[in-house]
Amino acid sequence: MEIRKILQNKSVEFGDKPAIIFKEQKVTFSELNSNVLKFANVLKVKGVSKGVKVAIYLPNCIEYVYSYLACFCIGAVVVPLDYMLKTDELVSCLDHSEAKVLIARPKPVIDLNAIKNDLSSLEEIILCCSDIEGTDQFCAIIANASNELEEAVISDDDPCLIMYTSGTTGKPKGILLTYKHLEGSPAAMDHFVDLNESDIKLAAIPLSHIGGFIYVQNCILFGITVILMDRFNPFEFLGLIDRYKVTCFHIVPQMYNAILTLKEIERFDLSSLRWVVVFGAPSSPEIMERFHKYCPNAKLLNGWGMTETCPPNTVTPMDSDNIASIGKPAPHCTIKILDDEGNVVPNGEVGELVISGWIVMKEYYKDPELTKSVLRSEGLHTGDLGRFDENGYLYIVGRKKEMIKVGGQIVFEPEVESALYKHDEVAEVAVIGMSDAMKGEVVKAFVVLRENSSLKAEDIRYFARQHLANFKVPQVVELREELPKNRAGKIDKESLRKG
Repeated sequence: MEIRKILQNKSVEFGDKPAIIFKEQKVTFSELNSNVLKFANVLKVKGVSKGVKVAIYLPNCIEYVYSYLACFCIGAVVVPLDYMLKTDELVSCLDHSEAKVLIARPKPVIDLNAIKNDLSSLEEIILCCSDIEGTDQFCAIIANASNELEEAVISDDDPCLIMYTSGTTGKPKGILLTYKHLEGSPAAMDHFVDLNESDIKLAAIPLSHIGGFIYVQNCILFGITVILMDRFNPFEFLGLIDRYKVTCFHIVPQMYNAILTLKEIERFDLSSLRWVVVFGAPSSPEIMERFHKYCPNAKLLNGWGMTETCPPNTVTPMDSDNIASIGKPAPHCTIKILDDEGNVVPNGEVGELVISGWIVMKEYYKDPELTKSVLRSEGLHTGDLGRFDENGYLYIVGRKKEMIKVGGQIVFEPEVESALYKHDEVAEVAVIGMSDAMKGEVVKAFVVLRENSSLKAEDIRYFARQHLANFKVPQVVELREELPKNRAGKIDKESLRKG
């Protein structure tokens, strides 16, 4: 993907139209192009060229978007880092990626100069919104920079992103994507939905995550104004929809849950919404249906994908109401359901999702063993379990590690979670397996109740028995005020498993 040419074309086509609105700041398509080219020249002066790694450690902000796009214009490799990372985690990712430049907003608990001194590969730090000695200021350094940029020769197979993700498996992994991979998301969205220049999208997912990055990238490619939030806040989210007449967005299930807990939800006008997507984790249809009450004219869509495969890889078609599924595969994405012996299973049977196509990542950076374990001749083994129905719709039933073996019976955690979400007084649920001397494992549910609910743990177990086979009913229900979440808003089951 030739980002530089795209920016130039969009600046000509849309000129003074707002490309990004962040808080009260508006950046037009023309300004976006100019500032990106200026920052690209700054990076070149600092020694950044094709293939050089540039790490970004920022909350969502306009400078984040500039940084991404400037690197892409010169063929550099972007290393987006979660702004929630602590010092040890930050150092680990910077060291592993061999980043030469770090673009960051400092925190009181993070000594960036000490990190720079400890890492031989890290040569430059560019700061946003700070005045630490020995570092450069973002606004100051682009003020006098030229927006005339020498063209870089970039091929589809050149690396462009190393995205670190711990997923649900613990140790962070560096997923290496190429410039060709940047085409995956816009190609899928162009196939599944009817984006147009009059749309206004709202972005609340962190830009350090693939779901946040592709969201903003697609808005630029389609000439759409995007309202960017620094972080998700359900009250502010609804207020922005009302204020800017937002037409579409995608967020993760836990964000929908947070919205639905607001008493003030009915005061906001959500009638501008054309379609909304739940993305990033298996979702209960009940959650979407509850939200739909407040925007009945909006189309409900479900989407799914992985950082390793340039999401979205599946989306609900616009002419379908089947939000119990995660939709159908994108045209450039082949998904097979395989058993443990590598055989394709019949429709209706559960197996592992294996993805092939040009959207599959290049590798796990500097980890050939892990790469070899998932990238095999038939495609990328996702670790997700699912099934196709007779109409080609795909259903996720959980991850391999989300199978609980109760006395020889298999229970999928998302199935139990979906059943408990049917209760009107349940706000959030996370289900895990718990060791048991008699049965090997039993089901444990962590539940957050809606405000003013008087439900007890036994009430929830009674409700579960009305919807689930006895062996699937949680043996233990633990009521909590909140559940741990990662930066992307997903419930952190690893924390729950560790106790």
